[in-house]
Amino acid sequence: MTRHLVDEETALVFEIFPPHDLTEETLPHLRTVTPLPDGVLPPLEPEVLVASRAGQAEVAVRVFRTPDPDGPRPLILHIHGGGYVAGSAEMMDMSNAARALQHGVVVASVEYRLAPEHPYPAAVEDCYTALSWLVARSKDLDIDLAKVVIMGESAGGGLAAALALLCRDRGGPVVSAQFLIYPMLDYRVGTDADPYKNPTCGEFIWTRASNRFGWASLAGSGSIPEQDLPYFSPALAQSLAGLPKTYMATGSLDLFFDENLNYASRLSHAGVPVELHAYAGAVHAFDLIPTARVSQCFAADLDSALGRWL
Repeated sequence: MTRHLVDEETALVFEIFPPHDLTEETLPHLRTVTPLPDGVLPPLEPEVLVASRAGQAEVAVRVFRTPDPDGPRPLILHIHGGGYVAGSAEMMDMSNAARALQHGVVVASVEYRLAPEHPYPAAVEDCYTALSWLVARSKDLDIDLAKVVIMGESAGGGLAAALALLCRDRGGPVVSAQFLIYPMLDYRVGTDADPYKNPTCGEFIWTRASNRFGWASLAGSGSIPEQDLPYFSPALAQSLAGLPKTYMATGSLDLFFDENLNYASRLSHAGVPVELHAYAGAVHAFDLIPTARVSQCFAADLDSALGRWL
């Protein structure tokens, strides 16, 4: 019904992902087709380190940093996407290595545990463990603690938003900026309680049915305590005051379009500086087609913001 609205140069993204909704039966297949880096990595190999925190599981962290820095460098903690149920830190090696080289920063990508095997709060606690561990070792890793940034796409964007709330409410680590790329923020979307119900969004790649499965997998069999709701589904946070300045990007046909606009508006109302980009004709994960002009615009906007903010 909305195929005519899709930017044609991005339509190749339909060939990357399975054409069906995500279910318990189709999840194993999705996990096998999640794109891994192809081609030659930039001349920067990942260091695979193990982060730990008292009372929490150990977490693998893939770290990219250029040798012989002139001084402490900004840190970007990257959180991969995958609907909370798929994906890996490794699949972002190409972009993370390139970003470390281009911006002269330390980029770390966290291998958080996936649902449904590991429901809430495993993923967000793994992200918090990784960030806390990196900050505690800032001298060893040449990290500038005044420039600690968190970033993620889709479910990774949702986890970045949840992590920012967790850091605020726990009194640290201090985050200077969050980069939320079409973040997955609101568990109600696609259900009867959906507050948006935009008829032009969510037909492709990540559908309402897939969204219900992803959130149900994250929730697990138990109910989420009311005080934990913001860290489970950041759109439900009562207050967004005190969060770091925020960069957000989304597509006009993405299922998350309305929840992203609403979150950006609420951040602005709470006094948080917000830079918001919405791309016409863009479906979820459109930027996986880098040759499309809208994807090139997206990449240039993101790099510009990183350059200015770091």
